[in-house]
Amino acid sequence: MRDELLQRAQDAVAMGLAAGADDVVASAGWGRSLEFQWRDDKVEKVQENTSKALRVALYVDGRFSSHGTNDLDPERLKHFVGEAVALTRAIEPDPFRKITPAELYANRPETELDLVDPNLTVDATDAMTREQRLDWIQRLHDAAHADESVISATSGMMDSHSLSARVTSNGFEGTMERTSLWFGAECTIQDGEKRPEAWRWIGGLHRDGLQGPEEVGAECLRRALSRRGQRKAESRKATMIVDPESGAGLIGRIFGALSAGAIQQKRSFLADKKGQQIASKVLTLTDDPLIPRGMGSRLYDGEGISSKRRTILNEGVLESFFVDTYYGRKLGWEPTSGSASNILFEHGDKDRDGLIADVGEGILVTNWLGGNANSTTGDFSFGMRGHLIENGQIGDPVSEMNVTGNYLDLLQRLVTVGNDPVPWSAFRCPTLVFDGIEFSGL
Repeated sequence: MRDELLQRAQDAVAMGLAAGADDVVASAGWGRSLEFQWRDDKVEKVQENTSKALRVALYVDGRFSSHGTNDLDPERLKHFVGEAVALTRAIEPDPFRKITPAELYANRPETELDLVDPNLTVDATDAMTREQRLDWIQRLHDAAHADESVISATSGMMDSHSLSARVTSNGFEGTMERTSLWFGAECTIQDGEKRPEAWRWIGGLHRDGLQGPEEVGAECLRRALSRRGQRKAESRKATMIVDPESGAGLIGRIFGALSAGAIQQKRSFLADKKGQQIASKVLTLTDDPLIPRGMGSRLYDGEGISSKRRTILNEGVLESFFVDTYYGRKLGWEPTSGSASNILFEHGDKDRDGLIADVGEGILVTNWLGGNANSTTGDFSFGMRGHLIENGQIGDPVSEMNVTGNYLDLLQRLVTVGNDPVPWSAFRCPTLVFDGIEFSGL
């Protein structure tokens, strides 16, 4: 399959040049996913998807266009590419649209990223059978349903296998392959007239090293039961502890403002902050695409730019942006990469429970309930759900409270970073502790 995709991409580049394009980028991809779902004591869903597609980016007489097709037959592909080149000639010129400079392909790392589990590939000799999958999700379901207050529970698992090949007319060739497995459960319980819900899903590129289905299902149920009696508490200024699984939803919002596109379009509150202290000194963020088995790991990015580790924030000082070639040309900036890979936090020395014990009093945020963040101004307002922290312990559940402010103030209020990042996320956020946060409630 890898050789076939590479050949199709090579063919598409040759076809584009023959039809009169100045430069061509072709990306061919194949993917397969298999999903099983169990709901309230029976199988609810079994679904398999397989896809194959090719995209060509064409640079013709100062003009640019991108086209996709699922038909990879060589003769029909030739006709498709020829028509796409002709259509591109009718588009308005854009002097900033040019193929990625060949020098950015250089020094591609040779790190073994270990992104493929042989037992999750389409031709695996030790793949999970249908019976094993059904047993797995039933055990998940039973663990999440193991309380008389549970009204409904759903469990599921999905694994995938994908391959891609990228070829350019100025010398780039590369292929990527990865697998993944995700599984989890959701449940709803009866709490008087209320029906608290909770979920727990985990995953990875490899099957080994993951928690078992009973453990994941039991955690789903524990989370739902912990929300019994949740209420809106009184408004207050308090220490905010953000659970690792909710940290990405908070800190991840600033990454839109770190893109060259947002800066060029004047939609970034961080546009003029490079080299400045925008956060407290405990916050150091690194973009590292070369972590073995990392969910965001890669040897090159979506433009073929060779991967390398970069510091984004160093002790609160903004050091770099995400700059693709197009907006880099518009701004006159050197390209870095237009997208994040694995985001790492410099760790402290305690996990969530240890930090809660240290804080003593405050509010633990376990979920964000909608809201918005303005990348132009940095203003944000989020609904939240979580627990009061009393005497260093997790206390009563609270919900329907709001946290409102500005990121330039919030990031300065970060006082502690934990050592417990979420292992199955590309955004490896640990527990975060913020001082003096305004919560609006009753």
